[in-house]
Amino acid sequence: MSETVNTGFARAAAPALRLRRLVDVLCAGTALIVSLPVLLVIALAIWIEGGRPILYSQLRLGLNGSPFRMYKFRKFRADCDDRGSPLTAVNDNRMTRIGGVLAAFKLDELPQLWNILRGDMSFVGPRPETLVFADCFKNGFEKILEHRPGLVGPCQILFRHENTLFPQDGNVADFYRDVLFPAKAKIDLAYYSNRTVTSDLWWIVQAVWIAVGEPLLSRMRSAQSNGQSGTAPTAESLGANLVQK
Repeated sequence: MSETVNTGFARAAAPALRLRRLVDVLCAGTALIVSLPVLLVIALAIWIEGGRPILYSQLRLGLNGSPFRMYKFRKFRADCDDRGSPLTAVNDNRMTRIGGVLAAFKLDELPQLWNILRGDMSFVGPRPETLVFADCFKNGFEKILEHRPGLVGPCQILFRHENTLFPQDGNVADFYRDVLFPAKAKIDLAYYSNRTVTSDLWWIVQAVWIAVGEPLLSRMRSAQSNGQSGTAPTAESLGANLVQK
């Protein structure tokens, strides 16, 4: 009886999975074409500031726990490697000036469009964890690995400034394991068990607004406020403000 139910569920889910994959390919392909000039400018800026490598890659846990290599634009100094903290702190001293700008607008994540085209990731899905936190997937949380990891999703929106929650003193990795990971895992399990293609698209729209629209609007308001006060902002103050945010 259970085998019949499982087979019927798999057949019902197959069209949604195919549609989601089609949306992934179309959106990622379109985004790559549209953002190509931006990608080239970012690559050139990273190269001018600190040379190669332009990209940073790291093994992450994928669908069913299979590791895959996820790509990002490098935002840390070239001499940094995986021996440091697996988490990015506020005012992380490994961050380059260009890296701070990329992190502020989440532009360092753009190379993951290639991961989406390859099928390693989906546009919407749980954030792929590093192998350092593989031990967190237990006591029911391993069900998260049944979903293809994604570029955006509820936790990426709700915890977009998660590094501001890190304790000033103490082990940040332990805090992530004990507090942040369980909180995000519960949200992921609640959402991805009942997701629809329409709800996924809504999260994509929210992610674009938060990554691009919201920061730009904030800076426009800041510039307008400075103009009304009669004090013209300097290039240094604007750059510092951009990196800090």
